[in-house]
Parts: sequence; C-alpha cells; structure tokens
Amino acid sequence: MNYKKLGAVLGKIMILESVLMIAPLVVSFIYREPLIHKLAFLIPILLLAVLGLLLQIPKPERNSFYQKEGFALTALVWIIMTLFGAIPFVINGTIPNYIDACFEIMSGFTTTGSSVITDITAVPHSTLFWRSFSHWIGGMGILVFVLIFIPESDDGSSMHLLRAESPGPQVGKLVSKMKVTTRILYLIYLGMTVLEVIILMLDKPIPGYENEQFFFSLLATFGCAGTGGFGFIPGSMELFHPFSQYVMSIFLILFGCNFSLYYLLLIGKWKDVLRSEEFKSYFAIIAGAIAMVFISLIWRFEAFPQDYTTEEAFRHSLFQVASLMTTAGYTTTDYHVWPMLATTSLVLVMFIGAMAGSTAGGIKVSRIVIAIKGAYINVRKMISPRYVPKARFEGKTLESKTINDVFAFITLYFFIFLAALFLLAFDPVNGQLVNIVSDAGTYTVEHGFFSNFSAVLTCISNVGPAFEAVGPYSSFAGYSDFSTIVLTLTMMLGRLEILPVLILFNKRTWQKI
Repeated sequence: MNYKKLGAVLGKIMILESVLMIAPLVVSFIYREPLIHKLAFLIPILLLAVLGLLLQIPKPERNSFYQKEGFALTALVWIIMTLFGAIPFVINGTIPNYIDACFEIMSGFTTTGSSVITDITAVPHSTLFWRSFSHWIGGMGILVFVLIFIPESDDGSSMHLLRAESPGPQVGKLVSKMKVTTRILYLIYLGMTVLEVIILMLDKPIPGYENEQFFFSLLATFGCAGTGGFGFIPGSMELFHPFSQYVMSIFLILFGCNFSLYYLLLIGKWKDVLRSEEFKSYFAIIAGAIAMVFISLIWRFEAFPQDYTTEEAFRHSLFQVASLMTTAGYTTTDYHVWPMLATTSLVLVMFIGAMAGSTAGGIKVSRIVIAIKGAYINVRKMISPRYVPKARFEGKTLESKTINDVFAFITLYFFIFLAALFLLAFDPVNGQLVNIVSDAGTYTVEHGFFSNFSAVLTCISNVGPAFEAVGPYSSFAGYSDFSTIVLTLTMMLGRLEILPVLILFNKRTWQKI
C-alpha cells in the first residue's frame, strides 16, 4: 500500500468536502438561521481543512496506484466523507444520534434517499440543502470529481479509481486523457442539472410554499440528477404540480442513461446511441413496467384506496417506475397499497436498476442482459456440447470472463442481500405496529419480514423508500443502532458495487509496497 499517496488523496478529499460544505453554510446565512446551524457547518469545515492540509505534508515516493490500492482508496473516501458529513446533523440537533446521522448522509452520498428523519418540516433550510446536495455530489462519484483536479499519471492509475467508483461492468475513457473524460462527464452532468432547474421554475409554485420555488426546484433537481430521493416537504413529490412531476419523470429516466451516450450525441454519433443494446433494453423494461403498473391501476384487479383518473394513473405509473428503476426513490403517492401486479413490478425494477455509467444503482441493465445471454449459452452447451458460443453485447463478442464476472457480481449481490436480511431479523423493532398516514388514508402495518426485505433491497440498490413499515410515508428511524450500521454498510456496498469495500478486509491490501 502506498500510504503517503493514500494520505495525500484523502487529504484532498477532506479539503474538497470542506469546500462543498460552504454551500449549506451560505444557505444558513441567506435564511438567517440561528448561530447553531451556522456552527454545524463551520466546525466541520475548519476540521476538514486542517486535517486535509496536514495530510498533504508527507510527499509520496510513488505517484501511482495499483488496482487494489485504487479500490481500497475509493472505499475509504466514501467512509471519510460520511464520518465528517454526518457532523452537521448532530451539532444542530436534527439527528442527535451520530450513527443515525451517518446513515442519513451515507444515504445522501450513495444517492439512496432512505431517511431516519420523521418530521421533515422541522429541518432547517441549510440541512435540507446539505442532504439533497449530497445526492448531486455522490451521483457522478466523488473521485470522478477529484480526478478533474489531481495530476494524471502515465500508468493508468486514475482508471483504477474510476473503475472502482463507476457503476456497471464496463468503464472506459471517452477520450484518451482521463482528466478530459471526467471534465466531459461533469459538464454534461452540470448542463442537465441547470436545464432541469430552469424547466421546473416554469411551473406554478406549490401552494403554501410560494417563496420557496427556486429552492425547491434546486433540491428536486439534485435528487433527480443524482437519482437520490430525499424528500424536503411532507409527501415527497406529492404536492408538486403534474407539470413538475412529468418533468422529473423524464429527467429521472435521462439521468438513468449511460452518460457516454450523451457524449456520442454531442459529437453527432446518434446512430451508435440507437444501436446500443443496453439503451434499447433499458427503455423496453421501463415501458413494460409502466404498462404493468398502469394496467393494474386502471383496471383495478384488486381493491386499493386511491381513486385515480386515467391521467393520474398514468402519471403515477410513469413517475414511480422512473423513480424506482433509476433508484431515485421520489414518490408522488403511496404505492405500498397498490395492487400486487403493480408492487411486484416496482420491486423487480428496484432489483434491475438503470444503465451502467449512470448515476443510478441496482444490478444494472447491462448485467441483466449479459446474465440472460450467459445462461442461454450454458443451457445450449448442456444440450449440445459442441456448441460454440457466439453471443454478442454492444457489438462485441461476449468473452467467458465477462460473463463469469457478471455471475460473480450477482452472486455476491444476493449473498450480501441475504446476510443483511438475516442480521435485521434480530432487531427488536420486528413485530411492532407502525401507523402510516398517506394519501391512501391512515392505516397500520406490522414491521415484519417484507419490511426488512424491502429495507435491505432499497439500501443495496440505493433506491430510498421501501414498503410496509419503511414505505414512502414512513422512515428508517425505528431500527436499532446495530441494524442502522448494517444498512449503512449495505448502502455503501451497493453504491461501490461490493469489491472496493470487501478489499478493505484483505490483509494483503495493507502490506507496504
């Protein structure tokens, strides 16, 4: 392990986080919040800046990273960001329990959107901004942003960092220089963010929040861009007008696309975009899921409380599929009480997720496609031993290593899923009754197996709200500290796609080279 280089990069991360915290500090001044809310950000800003500068003093003898070092560094970066990013919640009293605060900010950085806050109306503007801003920071990846500023080595070390943090089985450069690639990605990301804010500002203000239109448009966009899902008013996006809900639905789907495709569009290679197998599969799954949910709502195979018009049924179907498949987790209605066909469709898209190279979580569409083709090849080989595989993906022949890597990831994904589910079975909250107040009325649910099942699923897929006791109109506040730690680690494992976190526990990673 190159410890001096590790310390230098972590120091840069700390300085970066201190700079990023200036934004919510400014918000605190704009809204004239009490001194404690300003100190909540000022204290960690100073702490991060001092520690970050101290870590810059030792000069590394080797400026490069091996793959295992890059993976370990990536996991450590997210841990450091979380440990310090949680401090403001504790200081200002929004979340007094530090473990809960770490859960909240990890949920932000991993673009999950699960929350332990029970009364969102009591949260100050600066904290609301920091929560949603963390979605935008973590959406494209913290290290992707840092790579813009740190010198690029000639040995491809930067690529190890990008591979460790970027979701999906395939990560490549858009251009020859890694730094140029990251700048292109962030320019696209920033451009789409600004565009959504402008369009949302065209809508009418939310009744009762007339003076908050720009602030709310900004927070909503942060969540869409990072495919997060922190709500900032009661009912998540329920109070937003239909126009804004449609706009957010569209942008959620767009942010769930591989950002490399936008680069291809910019340079005029739109035919390559249309030929993308993952792109076509992504939209096919979205269309199919929307159709299933819409049919179940409009034909009412099963009774459910809401009485939607045809337009409302379509809008809610579109929004919830877009939100949960892109693992954003925003809601416009209580989908927990929907018919079985609708909720099953939503659970399935939560597993699948969006495209590789996007800001979304989940297994990823590309892996699903590759796994299906890999399974077909294995079946054909069993039937015809002389069969020569000719499966292709994105115009390239699928190698056995790629297929095996996908199967290995899915195996690890479900192993961690089951392990976390097992650990949550020991929580004292199991069996307790939870009162839910939503647009479907007031009802009581038991915190049982499906609550834990959906809680683990929403954390490992970085979705946000789940079902039953941890549904869209509830929170994760009922879990014990132990379960909260388990779910926090599950979120990080899901966001970094397992291996960068697991590598921390290998003693060979820490041997000095």
